[in-house]
Amino acid sequence: MSRLVGAALRLTVVVGEYDTWHHRPLYSEIVHRAHAAGLAGASVFRGVEGFGASSLIHTSRLLSLGEDLPVAVVIVDTEERVRAFLPELDELAPEGLVTLERCEVLLPRPPAAGGPGADAEGERG
Repeated sequence: MSRLVGAALRLTVVVGEYDTWHHRPLYSEIVHRAHAAGLAGASVFRGVEGFGASSLIHTSRLLSLGEDLPVAVVIVDTEERVRAFLPELDELAPEGLVTLERCEVLLPRPPAAGGPGADAEGERG
């Protein structure tokens, strides 16, 4: 895994939460392959409602029992590394929605002396 700061590319893959790859959740397979490829980071976000090409609305409301909600896998790394990963998605999610957006990765700044998280001498503790 690489530490990334500066210009980057955000890859988002939207699939159904019940989509699978060889009996494993598809979103999990994508994350594990991104990790194996050494990408800087990946996260999975579960939607509460949405629709796609089928035009069927999937929702987490009680009456629908939360069937097959949308799941977004978000991966961030350099443009070169993200684009090199795209062939993996062709194999895994040929029908999923895939988007790419340019972004900038920022490192968190340490708190100012005396700010939240600092002790009496202004040191983080």
